[in-house]
Amino acid sequence: MTAPAAATWHRLAESSVLLDGFHALKHALRFGAEVPMAVTTDRRAALALADELAPDVRDTLDVLLTEVPEDTYRSFVPRPHSTAVAALAVRTAREGNLQKLAHTPRTAPVVVLDNPRNLGNAGAVIRLAAGFGVTGVVTTGTLDPWHPTVVRAGAGLHYATAVERLTVDELPPGPVFSLDPEGDDIRGLKLPDDAVLAFGSERSGLSAELRARTDHLVALPMRPQVSSYNLATSVAMTLYHWSTSTAAPL
Repeated sequence: MTAPAAATWHRLAESSVLLDGFHALKHALRFGAEVPMAVTTDRRAALALADELAPDVRDTLDVLLTEVPEDTYRSFVPRPHSTAVAALAVRTAREGNLQKLAHTPRTAPVVVLDNPRNLGNAGAVIRLAAGFGVTGVVTTGTLDPWHPTVVRAGAGLHYATAVERLTVDELPPGPVFSLDPEGDDIRGLKLPDDAVLAFGSERSGLSAELRARTDHLVALPMRPQVSSYNLATSVAMTLYHWSTSTAAPL
């Protein structure tokens, strides 16, 4: 089955999202991703992992997983995952994501990463956003939020929230709260459910375009002489603050 499996994989790979590892595949399936192909070097081990960690998708994986030699698996992925599982998924339709982002009233904020630079940080933010049940994650600038490294860092949770790249002019409706050291202390504010929560790039902060669109500058508590928090940490702190003052269910 190696040759047919390899041919099918390479035919699908050009237009598909790489799900790198068991956990990415697990999450994608849970949130309705269409997965035409999944492979592993050890079906028995992968299904045992499903029995332990994801019994809800175990039967689906039993049908879906194709066992391939290790060399074949390694040729499919840029960096082998410890679970030796990989899959290809259909990317969520942009039109559907844009509709979700634009729909009002919203019960949860949209997170905006303004000109992010680090692929791993972007993936970590998407994972956080999915956990908090936010409406979506938008990036501006050149970083592709569906890059394989971002999907890997996000553990396949792109399928649990709306992830798209937009310009500042295309941002969803809602009051924009941008994180900035000169802003008002977040502890004295209530973030509304329809907020657009914007975070500047790891190096240069908010762009001039995003700053001009901002309705409220917000600052996280920080000890003097500490320069900044990691991007994902800043998002986590902000979403936690929002979650403590909302009755919206996850």
